[in-house]
Amino acid sequence: MKNSNVIYGINGPVVTVKNADCFEMMEMVYVGEQKLVGEIIGITNEFTTIQVYEETTGLKPGDSVTGTGAPMNVLLGPGIIDNIFDGIERPLKAIEKQSGAFINRGAQVSSLDDKKLWNVTIKVKVGDQLEGGQIYAVLPETPIIEHRLMVHPDLSGEVIKVMPDGEYRIFDTVVVIRDCNGIDHNLTLCQKWPIRTSRPVKERLASSLPLITGQRIIDTLFPIAKGGTAAIPGGFGTGKTMTQHQLAKWCDADIIIYVGCGERGNEMSQVLEEFSELIDPKSQRPMTDRTVLIANTSNMPVAAREASIYTGITLGEYYRDMGYHVAMMADSTSRWAEALREISGRLEEMPAEEGFPAYLPSRLAEFYERSGRAKVLSGGEGSVTLIGAVSPQGSDFSEPVTQNTKRFTRCFWALDKSLAYARHYPAINWMQSYSEYFNDLDTWFRNNLGSDFIEYRNKISALLQEESSLMEIVKLIGSDVLPDDQKLIIETAKVIRVGFLQQNAFHADDTYVPLEKQKLMMKTILHLYAKSRDIVAKNIPLSKILKFGLFDKLTKMKYDIPNSKTEIFDDYIKEIDEKLAAIS
Repeated sequence: MKNSNVIYGINGPVVTVKNADCFEMMEMVYVGEQKLVGEIIGITNEFTTIQVYEETTGLKPGDSVTGTGAPMNVLLGPGIIDNIFDGIERPLKAIEKQSGAFINRGAQVSSLDDKKLWNVTIKVKVGDQLEGGQIYAVLPETPIIEHRLMVHPDLSGEVIKVMPDGEYRIFDTVVVIRDCNGIDHNLTLCQKWPIRTSRPVKERLASSLPLITGQRIIDTLFPIAKGGTAAIPGGFGTGKTMTQHQLAKWCDADIIIYVGCGERGNEMSQVLEEFSELIDPKSQRPMTDRTVLIANTSNMPVAAREASIYTGITLGEYYRDMGYHVAMMADSTSRWAEALREISGRLEEMPAEEGFPAYLPSRLAEFYERSGRAKVLSGGEGSVTLIGAVSPQGSDFSEPVTQNTKRFTRCFWALDKSLAYARHYPAINWMQSYSEYFNDLDTWFRNNLGSDFIEYRNKISALLQEESSLMEIVKLIGSDVLPDDQKLIIETAKVIRVGFLQQNAFHADDTYVPLEKQKLMMKTILHLYAKSRDIVAKNIPLSKILKFGLFDKLTKMKYDIPNSKTEIFDDYIKEIDEKLAAIS
């Protein structure tokens, strides 16, 4: 029977079908002879509008459109980790084997390897009652990640058949359950889930655990919680991608999902090469053993860019439901918003600020709201932390994407062009950035590091604030007119900026710094400041203190004191006391 649903008009990635009445909103469809993947995004009495996720060159009016009866979804199962997907979960490695370096349109490749055998251990027996989300089998997905097979959240029933432990492919049945209506359901190693629908949890939990990154400016001044949200805005060349790489490598999440959304192809290929060479500092295994990469470069179809972050967050929620802590890096949400703007323009929708669609804020909210820490249906606890880079043109933080992202994220790590050009890494501006997680996390810091950690952090923040005010005066009339107590603040703030906030990603001891060492570094800096302030208060010139070189020594302590030998800080404090006692 000939398909009566045919293309009526084509406008870039937007395709229309006339007088079709068999499609549903958000249904996934196949367009043209090559079966290009598309999604229904608009239905009127006369026209059905489709967003096509592949290049539409060569399509023509009269080509057929076939519905699938299901929303745009991804296949969830073993084989996701250590893989590279495009924005609609097509495996790029498998496509390369099939069609070479360039992706053919309509490439029909299974998202997950359907021929690979997995060593499955069954965790249930006949007669067990299973609810949605419960684990019925496990298998080693990588040497460090156990993949837990869960009942689809919409299913429940009694186990009536169990296969023996052994090797199975992803579509093989390992358990059969019978629901309350007497219908049997085969449980395989995989399931499908619509990308625009968040997966259910048992209970959402408070953001009371920090995501420890080993980056001092983040852990001390602007911490983020597990299950939290953060924005990294910055202009070209300020280090957004580099900061996200450091977080991906060192943060204490179990699984990393990196979404390269509309980034340059050469930058993305560099990411893929670097991740394949990185050794995970926790397991000493390749970093790819706990990493998923979604590559959707700027030369790939723009509509797939819009889908890529939903694909990424759905994969993140799937591993969260197994009881893992997941960190997702979206680089960058500005490119995703530009894809929204382009498609909106082709749909002839009324533009809002700077041409972005009026629904930009609600789309951003939908995305960031899918983060969180929760009790999951499988019985454990998991989280998805979202860290989104924003690329405002000309470093203008007042543009719509940055401003709307600020509304829905609780951490704002503002990257500064002048810091980046001065080779200050990470180039996070301590005056423009903020974190709203202090109240949630302070109990954890107090219990694990003592209340003095919070005290040190507050004092260091205050010194940086004072320095900022004093530098306004210095710019106008020079530093010579300042009294010694204010000069001391500037000298101490310089140690904080260069010796504490600035970090060397290529130094073995400075690329990742444990919280205990961070605390002792703050303690030592503040000890020198307090002792020096007492001496200056006695009208002893600051120059007498500076001649000992103590400030310079503390600037270099991040390199001179190994992470494993924090007892050396006692020697530093002792040296400060001895040298300053000689002049007080």
